[in-house]
Amino acid sequence: MTTQLRTTKAPLVTAHAKHMVAETGVLTNPYFRTLVDGSMSLESFRTSQEQLGFAVTYFARPMAALVSRIEHPADRIGILGNVVEEHGGFRPQEFHHETFRRFLASIGSDTAQLNGLKMMPAVHAYNSVLSAVCTWEDPQVGIGCMGAIEYAFASVSAITGNATVNRGWVAQADLMHYGLHSEIDEQHAEDFFLLLEPHYRNPAARRRIDQGLGLGAYALNRLYSDLSELGRSQQN
Repeated sequence: MTTQLRTTKAPLVTAHAKHMVAETGVLTNPYFRTLVDGSMSLESFRTSQEQLGFAVTYFARPMAALVSRIEHPADRIGILGNVVEEHGGFRPQEFHHETFRRFLASIGSDTAQLNGLKMMPAVHAYNSVLSAVCTWEDPQVGIGCMGAIEYAFASVSAITGNATVNRGWVAQADLMHYGLHSEIDEQHAEDFFLLLEPHYRNPAARRRIDQGLGLGAYALNRLYSDLSELGRSQQN
């Protein structure tokens, strides 16, 4: 499955993001292959998704740091809206932290135990990469990185949600979190890419943007590779 925005006002950046996502193999990662082909057990899926929850909860924080580094107020709006969306439009029950926990409950997680769960180093590393690139790198690198992740995650969400339903773990009507992200992350990616598109023909800017897009695709693929290893260790 390839990810593709329905429409885009940032065709140059979107095309390269699509290329980087394909080149890194995010959407053909062993995590998704085993999830779809039936070889990943529900227990392994649940354990890996519980770890992914640490990344879900953290994701808005690097974005907030990135917003603070964007000079022109009008350029902050799209990403700021994304931060607000991560916080459920200021509705606590719709925080993505909360909708993901409801998803975890739907696949059998004991949500009362999640606050005591230890984050694995791979997820810690992923979160730290996002924090570092959004805080210390050139803003165009950070914007590219976060945009690539959003771009890929629209398809990641569709794959994960469909597999969860197809394998009978959750009814379609009861699917939480992933159905929403398969839709909204396309627009979130566009919000990032629109900031980069006007600069993409400048060679120096393009190098920075491409570096960010590549880092985002790599980081997400690495995260799911590590989650796949975690799942295999659970089954052995």
